Amino acid sequence: MDRLSDIALFLRVVDLGSISAAARSLDLSSAVASQRLQRLEKGLNVRLLHRTTRRLHPTPEGLALAEQGRDLVEGLEALTQDLRGRADNVTGTLRVTLPHSFGRQYISPLLPEFLNRYPRLDLDVGLSDQVVDLVGEGYDLGIRIGILEDSSLVVRRLADDRRVLCATADYLDRHGTPQRPGDLADHECLVLASQRRRQDLWHLTDKQGQSETVQVSGRIRSNQGELLTDAVLGGLGIAQHSVWHIHEHLSSGRLKVVLPEYRLAETGIHAVMPQRRLVPPRVRAFVTFLEERLAEHPVWR
Repeated sequence: MDRLSDIALFLRVVDLGSISAAARSLDLSSAVASQRLQRLEKGLNVRLLHRTTRRLHPTPEGLALAEQGRDLVEGLEALTQDLRGRADNVTGTLRVTLPHSFGRQYISPLLPEFLNRYPRLDLDVGLSDQVVDLVGEGYDLGIRIGILEDSSLVVRRLADDRRVLCATADYLDRHGTPQRPGDLADHECLVLASQRRRQDLWHLTDKQGQSETVQVSGRIRSNQGELLTDAVLGGLGIAQHSVWHIHEHLSSGRLKVVLPEYRLAETGIHAVMPQRRLVPPRVRAFVTFLEERLAEHPVWR
């Protein structure tokens, strides 16, 4: 067990970037933490960390231990906490990456309640619209919206992601209201840019199940959904948006649904996790919490 606890300490050092920070998080003195790391290196007969004046960096051997040892330590942690069966055993640091707009709008307001429920848990949250390498970046969990491409991840669907075409009444008064999908080719369409797939091909399906694909274009392309929201609210064109993103503007009448008799492909909001034999209790607790809270939100209820 000493070897496993030393590996757990090493992982905490890698995550936090310093021995002193890792020691504080584990209620150890820096001296004891340093001694245990030296013991681990001596036992494995390899150097695990490059020590500089500002930060510690894992050696190639340290990176290998971090990648393979994390599953071992977390699997043991999950097993022992499952056996104890107590909610107050949800401990440690939960590292989560969230899409920027969705994370700020829906997840951030829930975090105080979640942390009050699990007072022994720490959170490390990153907001990014880029697809993050969960394993390489050391994340326990990611929230992803849309079509998933990485089949090596464990996926849990949290909610539906219904999308609509929308514009302001002013824009539609000036340029006319599209009556069928083909009309979109003659309009200013605000396009979400992506390096992974084409976003200028909009697929719509009518009530009889007949699908039509239209190539659209416009003066604005962006990889940031909030910029497109500002643009569509400014009357600059027609945008494709998730209902969760713009439901308040739809309810207030600031935005109108375009081609309401057609639907866009419905995708999902997912929790994704690295493949593990046992999912750590902190991860399961967070996923269950999000499932409960999103199901209660009017947008999805």
